[in-house]
Amino acid sequence: MPCRSQFLPLHFYSGGRGCIPKKILVYAAHYSHDFEDSRNYGWSLGQKTLDWPTLMANKNREIDRLNGIYKNLLSGSGVRLFESKGSLVDAHTVQVGDARHTAKTILIATGGWPHLPDIPGIELAISSNEALELSHLPRRAVIVGGGYIACEFANILHGCGSDVTLVIRKELVLNGFDKDVQTMVVEEMKKQGIKITNNTNITKLEKTDNGIRSTLDHGEPLESDIVLFATGRRPNTRGLGLENAGVKLDEHGAIIVDDWSKTNVDSVYAVGDVTNRIQLTPVALAEGHAFADTLYNKIPRKPDHTNVPSAVFTQPPVACVGLTEEQAKKDHEIDVYVSRFTPLKHTISKRDEKSLMKLIVDKKTDKVLGVHMVGADAPEILQGFAVAVKCGATKAQFDQTIGIHPSAAEEFVTLRTKRD
Repeated sequence: MPCRSQFLPLHFYSGGRGCIPKKILVYAAHYSHDFEDSRNYGWSLGQKTLDWPTLMANKNREIDRLNGIYKNLLSGSGVRLFESKGSLVDAHTVQVGDARHTAKTILIATGGWPHLPDIPGIELAISSNEALELSHLPRRAVIVGGGYIACEFANILHGCGSDVTLVIRKELVLNGFDKDVQTMVVEEMKKQGIKITNNTNITKLEKTDNGIRSTLDHGEPLESDIVLFATGRRPNTRGLGLENAGVKLDEHGAIIVDDWSKTNVDSVYAVGDVTNRIQLTPVALAEGHAFADTLYNKIPRKPDHTNVPSAVFTQPPVACVGLTEEQAKKDHEIDVYVSRFTPLKHTISKRDEKSLMKLIVDKKTDKVLGVHMVGADAPEILQGFAVAVKCGATKAQFDQTIGIHPSAAEEFVTLRTKRD
């Protein structure tokens, strides 16, 4: 006899893959910079070494702790959790193992999955999933891709001591970000010693006595201990039985939904990366919250995808909200304010690292359309400015705000000179 309920969520339990374990590794990698920077502040440290197994064990312990908390929150809310693969039988039924569960409404939130290209030897490569579980730190790493995952892992592995080469098929990294941000990230990565091979594709991987050889479409082959492909993620829709319910997908395999996150089937909804709207965890949470309010709390509302802030945890990190300069120029007459400077910390540490802050303003309305930053604590700083942009703040209101001195953040309220 099938189990019946009003609402049945279908999602994959992802364990230790995702934002939190990656951020822990980002923290670990940054210590190498901190140790070096401390010298000119008078600190004297012995030889620094990284015990990779200790880092990974502590990372896994923290993920287990968090997963335990999440499970307790679910059970405390009366949620029944089935840790098994699920697939749709029809528009109201999900098969989980040997059991079938029926519901008035089904919500799909199965996320995305790394995509690896179809080239000879691709079985020798790893994705970001495996990169979070490396048993040892590779001496040499080739990372393929120019998106945020590729850039973050390049900084993680390099900061922990690996010799890193980043292979990108375009001129710059972080496609879709502001051009000034893209350029600055490349400059900072190169200054650290990360090698970047642009306008290049890998066409073949081969196992050798010394590791893995990557053949390029031009240039000399690369030898490394690992090859990490971070060339995009695809919606996780394979094997879900969506065809049994008649749920439609787009050309990328994403579930097609309307503004209310409803599919073409009235009883089936989808949120998060599986819909390929904005692939960010907080966006998926917001979409799920709007779904719950609409169907069960009698508060009908659509998820708001405008002015969503985002961050890239490179070294230094990137954060932004609103339009890029290139996007803003399409529909607005704009003023652009940019500041590049050496952070106060590095006037003493002597690290060759710059910060970038940029405002994009509508000339007619004075409304701030975009805020962009590359520099220490950028994600923490931009979260607050995201509120201002969401509220429609003007440049005049930025100017009227007193800065916190001395801080990098005060630069955003003291920018006065327009870029020509």
